[in-house]
Amino acid sequence: MALNSKAPEGPLAEKWDKHKFNVKLVNPANKRKYDVIVVGTGLAGASAAASLAELGYNVKAFTYHDSPRRAHSIAAQGGVNAAKNYQNDGDSVFRLFYDTIKGGDYRSREANVYRLAQVSVNIIDQCVAQGVPFAREYGGLLANRSFGGAQVSRTFYARGQTGQQLLLGAYSALSRQIAYGKVKMYTRSELLDVVVVDGQARGIVTRNLITGETQTHAAHAVVLATGGYGNVFYLSTNAMYCNATAAWRAHKKGAYFANPCFTQIHPTCIPVSGDYQSKLTLMSESLRNDGRVWVPKTKEMAERVRNNEVKPQDVQEDDRDYFLERKYPAFGNLVPRDVASRNAKQMCDEGRGVGSTGLAVYLDFSEIIKRTSAEAVSQKYGNLFAMYEKITDENPYERPMRIYPAVHYTMGGLWVDYNLQTTIPGLYATGECNFSDHGANRLGASALMQGLADGYFVIPSTIGDYLAATPPKPVTTDHPAFAEAKAGVQARVEQLLSIKGNRTPDEFHKKLGHLMWEYCGMARNAEGLKFAKAEIAKLRKEFWQDVKVVGSGEEMNQALEKAGRVADFLELGELMVDDALDRNESCGGHFREEYATEEGEAKRDDDHYAYVAAWEYTGDNQPERLNKEELVFENVKLTQRSYK
Repeated sequence: MALNSKAPEGPLAEKWDKHKFNVKLVNPANKRKYDVIVVGTGLAGASAAASLAELGYNVKAFTYHDSPRRAHSIAAQGGVNAAKNYQNDGDSVFRLFYDTIKGGDYRSREANVYRLAQVSVNIIDQCVAQGVPFAREYGGLLANRSFGGAQVSRTFYARGQTGQQLLLGAYSALSRQIAYGKVKMYTRSELLDVVVVDGQARGIVTRNLITGETQTHAAHAVVLATGGYGNVFYLSTNAMYCNATAAWRAHKKGAYFANPCFTQIHPTCIPVSGDYQSKLTLMSESLRNDGRVWVPKTKEMAERVRNNEVKPQDVQEDDRDYFLERKYPAFGNLVPRDVASRNAKQMCDEGRGVGSTGLAVYLDFSEIIKRTSAEAVSQKYGNLFAMYEKITDENPYERPMRIYPAVHYTMGGLWVDYNLQTTIPGLYATGECNFSDHGANRLGASALMQGLADGYFVIPSTIGDYLAATPPKPVTTDHPAFAEAKAGVQARVEQLLSIKGNRTPDEFHKKLGHLMWEYCGMARNAEGLKFAKAEIAKLRKEFWQDVKVVGSGEEMNQALEKAGRVADFLELGELMVDDALDRNESCGGHFREEYATEEGEAKRDDDHYAYVAAWEYTGDNQPERLNKEELVFENVKLTQRSYK
């Protein structure tokens, strides 16, 4: 299948406006005749559902939570990017576009990224109008701070709770439409399949997580806003409920999966402390504005610190290595996440890591506290400092934080065109569950930007182009495809319940996560990837022979939920390894050890790999087919990334 990005022709700055004019429109009276399903109620989903309902469409919104307010977007901390240039420091739409393309190591589509930068300025106005309490300067203007991968301040924030405040804004807009009757909200409902009728997405199959009932729902179009797949690694900064099932079910129905190996490792997380942990905690990248990252200069001093012979705050300046500032003087501690993460790992691999495990580096605020005050630092980061102390029982005002990289975000996802439509007509993917905007590495504060851009501004404009060509007659669940999909879901549930093995879903998930982290994590090589592929295949076979799922399907059954999600993670893990093996280069978060510069930086191969890898499902236990969308760069020059 030829991959047509549908990116408009013409100058970059004019593409989106021209495209909005050229797409077909649905007149206001006809919008009332169309039903749209939105799956997921985070920033992308809630904003899309609210905006589509405001336009007049009938929206059915689904979440597996008891309330849309519990979506994982609430956990985002540091901020949301926008090219407002309030600081008058040289920012612009083009600079945000360039920083994003460069930050993603030149593996994203120019047209989509430029549109994201354009729309960013509208996002802030929309959210302020909703009452989002962004931080403000003394004169009343919205405040900005800097984030990794940029030399300007363009990140708008609400202390360390930006995601929560933005989600409350989107939730209020969604609640308004629920009250008007334009959105019907389905809580505690998990998508288990996509229904395709005559080649077009026409509905979904869900399981009621309270009663266990399998239900079908029909619509003229389906919008997925179901987040990323970082929990394939078991330990990540994602909420434990986050999973890949919705996207993977869509993939197995014909939606291509793009760049699955592009996973982001966040450098600023609280380190692993034991085998009992089920998730990791993110410490906002905004902390790198004022915190300085360092390790002891020598292995001997590092060992003394690890053995508590020397307190970290007592290590003299001459004995400290501020390695990011030393190696990247132009960006210092604000290098992009992939660069910061690899360097932290390198320090620990050299034996200079800190903490009881040696798998941590310090994030030190002593200088900013001395220069201003602890109260001033608390004004900016107080809730983050309190969270860190509650988890570690260490006071970050008195001693440096310990941080280490952890899986955070997935740049890969369902392949979409410029309209955010997948390879299944009528099926759209927004936010983190698509691949479109971040390439091989996402800049900090750009996830919130993309989710809101897709939901508030892109989907409302582009979905009409598809619906205008769709007859406005009602779509029902009477078509045999719905019964077939429902029967398939029920058969899979019965299969999981019938195995009656000896190992819990969590045991398989932990084993998979260990394989993925060790061999397809921060650094990969061909030998390790081949080993992981064989081991995951064995683990998947063992899962279907020995998983233990207690209870029944006609009741609340969290073991059953978990088992279904782990089964999908096992298949996705294999595809991630295949994708990493196929891409014989290093770029962004995909760091193949065989392909590095003399200085240890990622080394791209633009002659052979400047494309989007879009994988096509060909059947159970069959190798997936690789399709390529060639990336054409007309407005930026492909260069070796440098933050020095």
